[in-house]
Amino acid sequence: MLRTLSILLSLLLPAHSARSPDCGGILTPSGLRYRKCRPTSPLPAAGTGGSDTICSGGETSNAGPRISCHYRNQITSVKVDNFSLTLIPDTGMRLSIEVDLGVTSAPSATKEMRLSILADLHVEMNPDGNLELVTSDCKPTLEEVQSSEETDRSICLEVSKLLLFPNERLMSLAAPFPITPSCQVQYLPLAAPMYSEQGIIISLQTTFQVSGTVIPLPISPVPFSMPEPARSSSSHVILAFSEHFYTSLFSALEESGALNVSLLSSLTTATLSERITQMGSLFQEDLPVVLQAVTRSSPHVVLEEDKAIVQLFLTAQIGAGSLFQSFLSVNVVSGSTLSLGSVCCECVPAAALLEELFLPTIREEVTAQINVVLRQGVFLPHIASFTYTDVNITIHKVGNKTFKLLPAVLDLKEAWEQC
Repeated sequence: MLRTLSILLSLLLPAHSARSPDCGGILTPSGLRYRKCRPTSPLPAAGTGGSDTICSGGETSNAGPRISCHYRNQITSVKVDNFSLTLIPDTGMRLSIEVDLGVTSAPSATKEMRLSILADLHVEMNPDGNLELVTSDCKPTLEEVQSSEETDRSICLEVSKLLLFPNERLMSLAAPFPITPSCQVQYLPLAAPMYSEQGIIISLQTTFQVSGTVIPLPISPVPFSMPEPARSSSSHVILAFSEHFYTSLFSALEESGALNVSLLSSLTTATLSERITQMGSLFQEDLPVVLQAVTRSSPHVVLEEDKAIVQLFLTAQIGAGSLFQSFLSVNVVSGSTLSLGSVCCECVPAAALLEELFLPTIREEVTAQINVVLRQGVFLPHIASFTYTDVNITIHKVGNKTFKLLPAVLDLKEAWEQC
């Protein structure tokens, strides 16, 4: 029995480790309330009334989400007076919609009526592994109209249709984003979000693909959990990335060859053989000297307080044509110092000379190559139509864990708006 239990545990533990998060985000109450401002004048309603009460929604207008309700009378205008989301800790969100309807009845009398809707929402993970916004409760009220089960069901059905648009956007969260032409990153939600006073908290697991194949990454030695945001923060979104995330990112770049450097030296084999006699026996003709620096093991990222250090382990090779001879190995610490590792050359004086000739070039070119890659940027977790602005990056430790935090104010390009 114990042996069977140990086998089962051995099967379960790797699967659990493979599903551990390495980054996450918090949509704060400020972000949940965020809306851009546009004019909110009443708009003509779509359609005329029939014998039953019918509501339709899901269209957007300059005044916000457009909901038209018609019942034996003609609705001449629809004005969304309030459209808001409120965070309910440990539960979800509450959607509040208040709409002023201009109703004309025969022959020419016009009056205003108010439609109020309260709906409780939360985010679930569907069988496909995507996050989905759903309603758990819906309470509509329409002035001067007696409530009925059929009417309430009709209105709440249209509220559910309003969620189709944001759910399409939620699916885009797990879309792969390019880093380099051959390398992609993907953020996968591991479970439905949690709700607290700080906001809506989601944990994500990062996967990297190189040439269409998911690359295996080392398991994080430290479990990830979202740090507590500063209570004075006015940010709409806070993203947190662990040390393991950055180590995985650079491992993917290393796997794709994006960190390798190859360049022509100003020296030739003839001029180099004047100082290193071994070169003359390798190359009979005068050829341009080629310097290559290739990664020899996975990079490592160390996040300290207010700084980050990337350690790249490279093998530098020198040669010409199709012949290359490794002459030393170097440990590159990007953004800090470049320190010499083990010297792979039998002749110590020659190795010292090679260091003198090429180490400054390696230091300069490797750092330049890393900066070229990093300047292209790495897509942050986001859904379609969101743009991060006013980003502030901080690096700090939480207990024994180190996080890189990116508090940000978001810009929702396609927003329902009411101020």
